[in-house]
Amino acid sequence: MVYTVCMFTVKQISALAHITPRTLHYYDEIGLFKPSLVGENGYRYYAEDSLLLLQQILLYRELDLPLLEIKKILESSDFEVMNALESHKLLIHRRILRLQRLAQTVDDTLSHLQGEKNMSPQQLFAAFSDEEQAKMEQEAMLLYDPEIVKASNAKWKKYSDAEKERIFAEGNAVYTDFIQAIPKGPASPEAQACVARWREHMDYFWTPDEAQLLALAEGYNTDPRFKSNFDQMHPGLAAFVLGAVKVYLLKEDPKGH
Repeated sequence: MVYTVCMFTVKQISALAHITPRTLHYYDEIGLFKPSLVGENGYRYYAEDSLLLLQQILLYRELDLPLLEIKKILESSDFEVMNALESHKLLIHRRILRLQRLAQTVDDTLSHLQGEKNMSPQQLFAAFSDEEQAKMEQEAMLLYDPEIVKASNAKWKKYSDAEKERIFAEGNAVYTDFIQAIPKGPASPEAQACVARWREHMDYFWTPDEAQLLALAEGYNTDPRFKSNFDQMHPGLAAFVLGAVKVYLLKEDPKGH
């Protein structure tokens, strides 16, 4: 009996995934998504199990993760598709809920401007609350390791409403102090004290190592959603936090190991 393996061409994969052939070629060039085999004619062919891998890549891209970070995640020894899918589902649901709140705020504001309803100053900015900012921060951290999702959520559920409110307020205070430290520079004692508090604040969600701490600060600058939130607080805040974190980590490990 002869068994046949279903193989897909670049053109077929491109049509299935709604991406361009050039994108597939680029993914191959950087080692992110390589063909299962290359024919004598130079054509790329992909086995059926490659489809799940490409789906993972595109899901991470939807979450605005850089390609090289995706490559690092997929190549890690503890990567597991089921856990990754659970992580994607959680983060996508959170994004849907946030967008729904933003859409409702826009509708309410239109009604307010048309004289159909009154909105208090607090209601105008309800979708941009400290609670929403904290959720965004938690989402950013969870992107780097699907396994963190379960532990972080379990930890968060144990907090009372009062504790959660205190955590939100504490996080907001850290960023306010970061802004006040901007004129003094990222290496100033004030800025470094903020980094130490920021790092300690992360323990409410999870405890990142130094590489993850740096990746999180970099994400504040490269992820459009987080960059937008930081810019609303202060145009230079995201870049300042990253600079201060780099100084902090250099002090922790002077040789840069």
